[in-house]
Amino acid sequence: MPEVAPIPLRDLTTLRVGAAPARMVDAHTRDELVAALRDVWETGDEPWFVLGGGSNLLAGDEPFPGTVIRILTSGFEEIPGAPDGFVRLRVEAGQNWDELVAWTVSHGLAGIEAMSGIPGTAGAAPIQNVGAYGQEIVQTLVEVELIDEATGDVSTVPAAELGLGARTSVLKHHYGSVAPRSAVVLSLTIDLARVGHEARPVADARLRSALGLTPDQAVSGSWIRETVLAIRGSKGMVLDEPDHDTHSAGSFFNNPIVSEAVSRTLPAECPRWPMTPTVDAVSVIPLSQWDGYVPPPARTETQVKVSAAWLIENSGLPKGFSLPRSRASLSTKHTLALTNRGGATAGEVAELARFVQSRVAAEFGIVLMPEPVLVGVEL
Repeated sequence: MPEVAPIPLRDLTTLRVGAAPARMVDAHTRDELVAALRDVWETGDEPWFVLGGGSNLLAGDEPFPGTVIRILTSGFEEIPGAPDGFVRLRVEAGQNWDELVAWTVSHGLAGIEAMSGIPGTAGAAPIQNVGAYGQEIVQTLVEVELIDEATGDVSTVPAAELGLGARTSVLKHHYGSVAPRSAVVLSLTIDLARVGHEARPVADARLRSALGLTPDQAVSGSWIRETVLAIRGSKGMVLDEPDHDTHSAGSFFNNPIVSEAVSRTLPAECPRWPMTPTVDAVSVIPLSQWDGYVPPPARTETQVKVSAAWLIENSGLPKGFSLPRSRASLSTKHTLALTNRGGATAGEVAELARFVQSRVAAEFGIVLMPEPVLVGVEL
């Protein structure tokens, strides 16, 4: 694959930090993407990563010593196989996510409208099970087309085999760990309900709660999209060049998931969301062991998701907080976003992230984990 002149990653990421890599390849088509990946993997002697919209990446101040492959594929098409009342779309990995959402809403399709305004490309959606305001990609995802690093083979993988969970999947590289499956998304397939443009009640209780709707209140898909964009905009979560609060990687820390015991040590006002445990409804007792007694199911302790934003603000770090002489700060609109106020380095962003982690750990005994991918940066 032909190389291009490396572009500084600060020009390609929403955090606006990062040096130029040693090597860069642009892949405009699926075939170019497959060829570029196989070429890098066959050499096997240099690091690599793929870059989509750059909205979930903190890249270091030193040049990345390997190859960055930019996924510049785009487009989507309707394909057969959808259930009655649904439309099935196959989406290229490099497709701009919000442009896809806008198109679906304009065509009377429902399923991803609450994820309006999320920056980045479609290929990132299944990697971290993207979601917002009660919707997650797991609810609409049918399958993904992957190319595996180990073999270079392309395969179609059902959504059920991706281990989709709270902002995670088997494809996600979490900070300090390696993804269970090293593969790159080439395309994804989603099923969306054909609902038209008329107002209708919202079935999902989480989405109703997020948008302040009553169970019988009817709204259109376009109303949901416009309302979500307004909410995200008020938090600095919709890209806006003049607004430094939007020069971020979105929510920098994951909402921590803790045990019930740990959650009980937190102040009552800390927002929390109990997570439903997985219960095996079938109990098999060998006939030779049957004594007429059916034991009660083993109790599984419920885990609880707690608000990282609340933990940060209540550890003494208000909106807009920054360290002395630093050009990185918490957003003035939302404490969960670390922002570049103009000319910040990756080192300054990382220093602020470490300080936030230390304050929350000291105050509440919980270590916040970063959500973005970190390349050439340590926390």
